[in-house]
Amino acid sequence: MTEIGIIAVGGYNEMGRNMTAIRINDDIIIVDMGLRLDRVQIHEDVEIDKMHSLELIDMGAIPDDTIMKEINGNVRAIVCTHGHLDHIGAISKLAHRYTAPIIGTPYTTTLVKHQIESEKKFGVKNNIVSLSAGGTLEITKDISIEFINAQHSIIDTVFLAIHTTGGTIVYACDFKFDRTPTLGDAPDFKRLKEIGEKGVIALITESTNSGRNGKTPSEMIAHSMLRDVLIETEEADVGMIVTTFASHVARVNSIVKFAEEMGRIPILMGNSMERYIGTAHQMGYIELPESVEIYGNRREIDKALTRIMEAGKNKYLPIVTGHQGEPGAVLGRIASGETPYKVDRGDRIIFSANIIPNPMTRANRYSLETKLKMRGARIYDDVHVSGHAYREDHWELLGMLRPEHVIPAHGNIQMHSEYIQMAEDAGYVLGDTLHLLRNGEELYIEEE
Repeated sequence: MTEIGIIAVGGYNEMGRNMTAIRINDDIIIVDMGLRLDRVQIHEDVEIDKMHSLELIDMGAIPDDTIMKEINGNVRAIVCTHGHLDHIGAISKLAHRYTAPIIGTPYTTTLVKHQIESEKKFGVKNNIVSLSAGGTLEITKDISIEFINAQHSIIDTVFLAIHTTGGTIVYACDFKFDRTPTLGDAPDFKRLKEIGEKGVIALITESTNSGRNGKTPSEMIAHSMLRDVLIETEEADVGMIVTTFASHVARVNSIVKFAEEMGRIPILMGNSMERYIGTAHQMGYIELPESVEIYGNRREIDKALTRIMEAGKNKYLPIVTGHQGEPGAVLGRIASGETPYKVDRGDRIIFSANIIPNPMTRANRYSLETKLKMRGARIYDDVHVSGHAYREDHWELLGMLRPEHVIPAHGNIQMHSEYIQMAEDAGYVLGDTLHLLRNGEELYIEEE
């Protein structure tokens, strides 16, 4: 008899601070340890790296893992499925409490190391282990983990399969079924089907976009949309700024290539641009042209913006942080007139990003766009495709894996309810084979 417990630590009541603990008898595997960014932004002048974990738990910024004291078992591994902050941002605050290795793909573990290096309150001494997509690692004699290649809005994202003597548990939080990605390989459908045929006890999966009809468009669609806005237009001489997720390496890679095609020098600006894109370049995930410039330091950014104004805005393509209206980000400072870069009437600001769906970011983004419009900017909004699965992608995953139990995660109650309706259409029964968990709850499953 194998007893399995699915412990919802964080990310089941909200978007962000994702953390799930999976107990197999007396062995526990923690999956993801994330941050909730909007809770941090509400508090001005918060320096996360100097704060205690309990303060951040009280703020609702990181998962409340104090519930783990009540769980009988030993944590054997902390597994990170990809490098977004809502999945790795709390590692530097929480991982030191567990005598367990931190396991992730090569790009993810490099970002985790950056997080740990910048931490000023706690010393995280956990062993860090890199495992590539397609790889398997034995955790105990009865448990092994496998990384299965996935696609998302950051490179080196994986599905996690936890193989036990009673069957397999699959964790699929943050994915899209992109068969024509612009960077990396398509998801490993063959392996997902094989795992489904062998038997899946439980699937824990995101519910974020489960209410959106159809399938998520491929990143190739965003690539074409960007080409249309940047190149196939008659207004080629105006100032242009593109803002996107710094972690979206494939998207930034496309924009840099278009800049070259336009005869403009691409300049990447912002701390996170330097961290995510610089790291991807150093690790060989992308090749950047010699002309590209990357600046993370505010003084260096302002010097570059001065140079752009002096030499002519039509010679450069700044690719900047700040698409959510984050305080202190490059685009927000430009919009407020705090930099040497002056927006002129007709200049184009291209948002290759959606608005993260919470009131804080919606308000920040509204303020940012209003300031830019007041300066005469033309706003190109939502030149973007999502990195999250839509309803039919979820249906397809259920069909491949055929799990006995399904648990929606990574979303709020509205998102979970959309997922539950879809899963009920697929034949699952709420309270029997389909389970709604809230933060702090544990679901028990017994397997013969």
